[in-house]
Amino acid sequence: DDEAQWREDLLSIARTTLSSKVLAADKHKFAEVCVDAVLRLKGSTNLDRIQIIKKAGGKVSDSYLSDGFILNKKIGVNQPRLIKGARIMVANTPMDTDKVKVFGAKIKVSDTAQLAELERAEREKMRAKVQKIAAMGINVFVNRQLIYNWPEQLFADAGIMAIEHADFDGVERLALVTGGEIASSFDSPELLKLGACDTVEEVIIGEDRMVKFGGAAAGQACTVVLRGGTGQMLDEAERSIHDAIAVLSQTIAEPRIVYGGGCSEMLMSKAVDDAAKLVPGKKSIAMEAFAKALRQMPTILADNAGLDSADLVARLRAAHYDGKSTSGLDLFEGDVIDVVGKVTESFKLKRQVLLSASEAAEMILRVDDIIRCAPRQRRN
Repeated sequence: DDEAQWREDLLSIARTTLSSKVLAADKHKFAEVCVDAVLRLKGSTNLDRIQIIKKAGGKVSDSYLSDGFILNKKIGVNQPRLIKGARIMVANTPMDTDKVKVFGAKIKVSDTAQLAELERAEREKMRAKVQKIAAMGINVFVNRQLIYNWPEQLFADAGIMAIEHADFDGVERLALVTGGEIASSFDSPELLKLGACDTVEEVIIGEDRMVKFGGAAAGQACTVVLRGGTGQMLDEAERSIHDAIAVLSQTIAEPRIVYGGGCSEMLMSKAVDDAAKLVPGKKSIAMEAFAKALRQMPTILADNAGLDSADLVARLRAAHYDGKSTSGLDLFEGDVIDVVGKVTESFKLKRQVLLSASEAAEMILRVDDIIRCAPRQRRN
């Protein structure tokens, strides 16, 4: 019910997710970006509405979240650079010279007049196609395939913004966020569903011109613009952002949290240890081993941070048996602290990690023997 606390919990989860990744130095900034993007989805787990664009140049800290959908393409020549109240057709249709649809067909002409007549017929056929598209009342046309100079000129004369060669993923996302459908033929206008948005304009990101669709029908649409010095850095940053967004979207679907820093693992370990004392026979030995395995997580955390894991985990275990059930590790200070409001993780993610690890261990234990093929003999 407390929206401010809910947002702070989401920010804490995002910071925890980003802490071990390449964006750790700017985790506070990117946590805000990820939380703002996911909250726009209004509870949906469909991440297709969140687009990530990578542009080399600048610093990682220059990255930002932009409202609307950004298409990494350019607007055609002599066409409007700003459209308000856009009616958008998203299409996958050939806008070059329509080809004869018979494989291997050839047309022979005896003089240049016949060739000119053939070219004129092709131009008129393309003009008729553009007129069909324009008659639907659109002012933005986005095509998956190329748009040649002649139809581009016809669109410019009609005051229509035309964008060519949008990649398949781009047109799929654009159709989704604008509420339209991808068209391939135009003989039945009543069957086509057009997209809509408030504005379509040309924007400059870095040194490149792109097209921004603002105020889309699906108001959840947004774009994360990533900047960085190298392509490898941008690829790693994209993976980090995607991980954080995926964790946050699942947290919103299952809004329970647990405390990190080894706190939840130590709590589970203590509970299993207590239960093992009441179980007779060999089962208790297996339960004690499971409790010991759970304590490996804070041990690994401390080792990875270059700290004395034996000392820290012993102190953490003592704190939990002393009743301090929210104690966890502070890896920056190398101490045991109360992690409430400091280190937070998604309950759904933590549960899935535990289940996956347990199932993997069970599958390995079920293997009775391993048969290996003899290595292939090398010649010479």
